[in-house]
Amino acid sequence: MTSPADSPLPARPRLIATDLDGTLLRHDKSVSDRTIAALKGAEEAGIEVFFVTGRPARWMGVVSDHVHGHGMAICANGAAVVDLRAGGELLKVRPLDRETALYVVQTLRDAAPGTAFAVEMTNGINYEPTYPPFLEDPGATVATAEKLLREEYEESAGPVVKLLAQHPDLTPDGFLTLARTTAGDRATITRSSPTALLEISALGVSKASTLALCCAERGVSSDEVVAFGDMPNDLEMLTWAGTSYAMDNAHPDVLAAASGRTATNNEDGVAIIIEQILARL
Repeated sequence: MTSPADSPLPARPRLIATDLDGTLLRHDKSVSDRTIAALKGAEEAGIEVFFVTGRPARWMGVVSDHVHGHGMAICANGAAVVDLRAGGELLKVRPLDRETALYVVQTLRDAAPGTAFAVEMTNGINYEPTYPPFLEDPGATVATAEKLLREEYEESAGPVVKLLAQHPDLTPDGFLTLARTTAGDRATITRSSPTALLEISALGVSKASTLALCCAERGVSSDEVVAFGDMPNDLEMLTWAGTSYAMDNAHPDVLAAASGRTATNNEDGVAIIIEQILARL
């Protein structure tokens, strides 16, 4: 773990961008009192906090009670930007067009038979009969991905923000490599789950690219951003930010890519670094 003496911290960061699951949240999906206090301290010091996650906007209740002066969230790996202060108001959507989604579905069906799909839209998620059910979304439509992606469903279902692909037998990293090899020229493909579950966005859409857009709107440079993450879907964000931290529980690729390392999510690793930042101001 990085110690205060050798932390690669900027003199005065203007924005903190933090992943949620495996990073800010503990394993039980709670936010510790120490982390709540650190987030509040950052906001009071004039440092904006962005939650940057693969979660859809409707699953942001885990942190919506802990926003302070800001409350911005980049959701669905960069496909949506929401304001948690306004009840999750949708500010920006970077959709995956349905033709591309259908191409990826067919390509992965051919390359990895047995793949099951779910389609995340702005108004909820729908999935195939063989896809593990979402207990948090009991109103989902269950049908083939081809049917869910038909244009006639677009008006009622809204834009597609993310396609999910799950395989029962392949290893997580093996499935990711296969998908990127066969369809990576048409879409952004990543993962954040410990299982063989891929998350597919429009080409060029990532946590990093949407964070960069939001920072440009605020006149914040990458050198003024401190980012935290733990899984492959955080890699681009961690390498874009001027200062980045991998959690001690992070994927090996994330540990190698980040400029620093902090304690695990269960040990309040994000709070530890924020406290160091505040102590140096």
